[in-house]
Amino acid sequence: MENLSFIFFTVLQSLIIIVCILISVAYFTLAERKILASIQRRRGPNVVGTYGLLQPLADGFKLLTKEVIIPSSSNKWIFILAPVMTFAISLVAWSIIPFDNHSTLAEIDLGLLCILGMSGVGIYGIIFSGWSSNSKYPLLGALRSTAQMVSYEVSLGFIILPIGVLCESFCLNEIVIFQENIWFVIPYFPLFLMFFISGLAETNRHPFDLPEAESELVSGYNVEYSAMPFALFSLAEYSNMLVMSSLNVILFFGGWLPFSSLLYFIPGYVWFSIKVCFFVYLFILMRGILPRYRYDQLMYLGWKVLLPVSIGYLLFTFGLAYGFDIYNS
Repeated sequence: MENLSFIFFTVLQSLIIIVCILISVAYFTLAERKILASIQRRRGPNVVGTYGLLQPLADGFKLLTKEVIIPSSSNKWIFILAPVMTFAISLVAWSIIPFDNHSTLAEIDLGLLCILGMSGVGIYGIIFSGWSSNSKYPLLGALRSTAQMVSYEVSLGFIILPIGVLCESFCLNEIVIFQENIWFVIPYFPLFLMFFISGLAETNRHPFDLPEAESELVSGYNVEYSAMPFALFSLAEYSNMLVMSSLNVILFFGGWLPFSSLLYFIPGYVWFSIKVCFFVYLFILMRGILPRYRYDQLMYLGWKVLLPVSIGYLLFTFGLAYGFDIYNS
């Protein structure tokens, strides 16, 4: 009986988290359109519902009712599997994100490495979508996107290692608690900048949205998709942006911890949400104010700037930790 109740509450928690994520992703798209409209001095969505608040629901209903077109020459099973796989992997990462102290679905010791591994597995969905379409344009878009994500995955790994070494743990809860006195953004500000840049590239966002360069590749790896499969790719992209924003908050901005000890009366999940919204705004702002990089500039930045600097920071952190151990002994 206890096992049944545990399974029931676990499933219930999972459903609540998934519903909240889907609502957040839907209104993330509305926030992006509104903020970009403000930057470009126009109104944005304002017809469906008060101030356009029902626009994401209308868009979702429209995509749900549209016909799913599968190219006749495609590998149909893999073509359908690719968006489902990409979307599912983007949701799995949320099971490890702590919204408050010990408020997570699965608190594991290697949570940080687990999220990094899941983002790496998500690349397969993009490869499958480009290859199964049996068309040149999505294949080229998938190859470009895969090369970009793999390149910045390496930098992300070396960027998070110094934090794991300093905290002596890859558990996200312990990393947040370790920042109770000082947030890592202060001593590790260069690492934060590199992590934020790598997060933009990892999620194919501006100024690194090269797979979706309309003048070259139409729409990248998802050009042959329509209706709900296309919506799943879009939902996965926005969900990944929220995951990267959450990781920025957890690793460098104290997670659910407040700015001051005088503000502990405000619940931790409120602080976490405010910080995530700040990074969401930064993601949108980058799209509104920055020009797109060339592909060679993107690869140069990843392999010849971010990777050497992140390795240098890792060696520097190892040296400090080793020096303190010798001094204390």
